Amino acid sequence: MTGRPVKHSLTLHGHRTSVSLEAAFWDAFRAIAAARGQALNTLAAEIDAGRDGDVGLASAIRVFVLEQLRR
Repeated sequence: MTGRPVKHSLTLHGHRTSVSLEAAFWDAFRAIAAARGQALNTLAAEIDAGRDGDVGLASAIRVFVLEQLRR
């Protein structure tokens, strides 16, 4: 497994955006969305809506994943 970020496109509120996360974070993020019965874009949009304006979306997703795995 590599620690290099992998870029994927997401659609948030009808707009396409690219997010770069390490493969381990993408895997965990997908698993969390599936466990919640949510589409990845829906969960990303929720995280996007709840983040501070000075925090990047990729960082917000990483923190979200970490918090979910600590539960």
